[in-house]
Amino acid sequence: MSDDEVDESHRARMQRKKAVVDAAIARADQDKGLLLVLTGNGKGKSSSAFGMVVRALGHGMRAGVAQFIKGRSDTGEEAFLRRQPEVVWHVLGEGFTWETQNLARDRETAQRGWTVVRAMLRDSSLGLVVLDELTYVLKRGWLDQATVLDDIEVRPPMQHVVITGRGAPQALCDAADTVSELRDVKHAFRAGVRAQKGVDL
Repeated sequence: MSDDEVDESHRARMQRKKAVVDAAIARADQDKGLLLVLTGNGKGKSSSAFGMVVRALGHGMRAGVAQFIKGRSDTGEEAFLRRQPEVVWHVLGEGFTWETQNLARDRETAQRGWTVVRAMLRDSSLGLVVLDELTYVLKRGWLDQATVLDDIEVRPPMQHVVITGRGAPQALCDAADTVSELRDVKHAFRAGVRAQKGVDL
């Protein structure tokens, strides 16, 4: 096949593809607040969610972040986003369960945290709310799943919610508009590399 024939074949394929993409874009004519779930064993769930916070800020929106489980406050994204006047940031955890070693306290901490989240989900000025590591407290039964889903359901119509964490419960995935699963292929930590600023923290 000559170069001209290759070019023409490529052009024809791209024209067909463009028609399909344009038709799909034309069919997507709804606006609504989305529920997104970022789950799976791979790295990058929280990082993706915080990237959406930056994206929302770029569009002039206000955003809220509620972090369950994690108790540390030394991550780069928190250091940066807390300085942004349009971001509300809550660290609602006291650390991973192997650090707290107190089941009753972990449960109480999660329930107190949900009171904070419920207020965020009723705040129509927040265009995006990130519920970081929420899947863990749902899986462990520290929060009532039906209550959580009900509170998310009655949020302001154009408020987007992003939930992160491994092992997202099926009911949460069923309720979501978009679910992405990150797969763990390889991780530097298993080779003895500690968490690195700018990448892991």
